[in-house]
Amino acid sequence: MNANILYITNAQIVNEGKIFLGNVFIKDGLIENIFTQKETLGIDISADCIIDASGQYLFPGIIDDQVHFRDPGLTEKADMYTESKAAAAGGVTSFMDMPNTLPKAVTLDILEEKYKLASEKSLINYSFFIGATNTNINEVLKADAYKICGVKIFMGASTGNMLVDNDEALNDFFSKSKLLIATHCEEESIIQENLTFYKNKFGDDLPMKYHPLIRTEEACYQSTFKVVNLAKKHNTRLHVLHLSTAKELDLFDNTKPIREKNITSEVCVHHLWFDESDYEKYGSLVKCNPAIKTKKDKEELLAGLLSNKIDIIATDHAPHLLYEKSNVYTKSPSGIPLIQHSFLMMLELYHLGKISLEKIAEKMCHAPAECYKISKRGFVRKGYAADIILVDLNNPWKVENDSILYKCKWSPFENFTFKSKVISTIINGKLVYNKGKFNEEIKGQRLLFEK
Repeated sequence: MNANILYITNAQIVNEGKIFLGNVFIKDGLIENIFTQKETLGIDISADCIIDASGQYLFPGIIDDQVHFRDPGLTEKADMYTESKAAAAGGVTSFMDMPNTLPKAVTLDILEEKYKLASEKSLINYSFFIGATNTNINEVLKADAYKICGVKIFMGASTGNMLVDNDEALNDFFSKSKLLIATHCEEESIIQENLTFYKNKFGDDLPMKYHPLIRTEEACYQSTFKVVNLAKKHNTRLHVLHLSTAKELDLFDNTKPIREKNITSEVCVHHLWFDESDYEKYGSLVKCNPAIKTKKDKEELLAGLLSNKIDIIATDHAPHLLYEKSNVYTKSPSGIPLIQHSFLMMLELYHLGKISLEKIAEKMCHAPAECYKISKRGFVRKGYAADIILVDLNNPWKVENDSILYKCKWSPFENFTFKSKVISTIINGKLVYNKGKFNEEIKGQRLLFEK
């Protein structure tokens, strides 16, 4: 459906700390107006498409600032078409993709090729990080901060082996970069020492439960401590990705609103959902970097999110083929596909009374937009891009294999029953996903940033 004028009625609108019954008028891709139910009495609205959202909740579109869509070069695992489609089904309207593809996105020319691919394949909005290396500081300094979300620095070696381990290079990035710096924080020397110990004890086929004893709390803390101090020294705009330990929370501040913070952080949905007891059930399916850790870490991360020490919820969506994941520990790649179910995971926590709908909207929609200063997205506001989700909070459904839209065709949530269901996803004013069907003629837009 390519309607230019949409009118959504009778929705419970979740936006900017409030929930109210109202209607949203969308024209030419933008939110033209938001009405409370009383304000619309007697108003004659003419629209190409009217959506009656009675019984549904309306959220701004989710912005996921950390995904691995594997495109280009690793498209046997995933690609921008399949993963953006899965994202749309899960209410995600914008993504930011990491640079560990083939070729690695460490030059502006390679980065622009990724943007071109996205313009042809992605159903949702997109941006891409340029990757840091020990030698490409001059290339990063040429990047346009209006068009690129940030520079990604791998402080620990993960999928793609893009480790930046030269202190002089790190100092250059933190002292000179005009882009937001996003970091994967794990101290590689600690990991390698622990890995050697456990391999000597068990060989390559060591039990998955030892993963958090290899990629430990201390490995995370030391690395995060290092980059936070570098950012403070150089007044650098730093965003620390996927916190996984309670100890790291001491390094972050909750006394300022997010737009005034120079150092921000995020937690991923799997670190709020799983803990070390889940390795027995899921094995390699929940092997990820940084590792899922203790129940106490999981609980403290949620508390840190609610107290605003943690600013954003993301996924680190990272598909691998099932046969790869089924390998022995040392050959099983780290990463979990999550983007289709991340919003629903948080709604499960809402149903358990652990987080409010308003806080979910803040951390998955508003805060990513504010953290990256994304232009006119992340809120239900007049003049903003019409990126909108409609969800039924009381529509249980079981995840079957044929409903999994990732190219890798597996999920740790297969056979799990979610209490909530995404009904519609509107992107740039277009109904891209509706009741299980897609409009694949629609393509997303490049995100732009207010710097």
